[in-house]
Amino acid sequence: MTKIKICGITNQEDAQGAVDLGADAIGFVFAESPRKVDPKKARSIIKGLKGSVLKVGVFVNEDLSNIERIAGNCSLDALQLHGDENPLFCSKLLRWKVIKAFRIKDEKSLKPITDYKDIFACLLDTYSKEAYGGTGKTFDWGLALKARSLGIPMILSGGLSLYNIEEAIKAVRPYGVDISSSIELIPGKKDKKLMERIISIIKALD
Repeated sequence: MTKIKICGITNQEDAQGAVDLGADAIGFVFAESPRKVDPKKARSIIKGLKGSVLKVGVFVNEDLSNIERIAGNCSLDALQLHGDENPLFCSKLLRWKVIKAFRIKDEKSLKPITDYKDIFACLLDTYSKEAYGGTGKTFDWGLALKARSLGIPMILSGGLSLYNIEEAIKAVRPYGVDISSSIELIPGKKDKKLMERIISIIKALD
């Protein structure tokens, strides 16, 4: 069954809505982004959650000590590292499930993935000169298919929406999908109806 991660959570209503609709994971962005959330706010949201879900913190080139502090204070289950973090850096955080993000431009973008042997999963997002993620744009899913052969659970991200999620899952068969901007009213605020529709589409495929 394809795992569903709803990212860019900034408020209690969206977090609980994702849990109630059956999301497997929710993501809190602690890096510069329109969806950035203060660690104290994230901690409050997480403490107020009813039900079970994987709590993921998203970081970009953050200091190791800051990641550990935020992860501990917020009771995170997993860390999504979206910057230039190397394998050694990731290996120091294995008390949590480490998801390493890779920005995919061409086949050469897949090569570094094999160096990350101890991570929980890799996340493939669309390459952009301007941002480390959150572009809302897709990339060549043929490259994602090649990444599957590397033997690391793969989470597909980048421009996934109501209009392409079924095609994406059927084409790539990823371990999981990461959804954010396509189900928002504004950055950081989800549209519950869109979230419900996309989750129901994904669950109907399995």
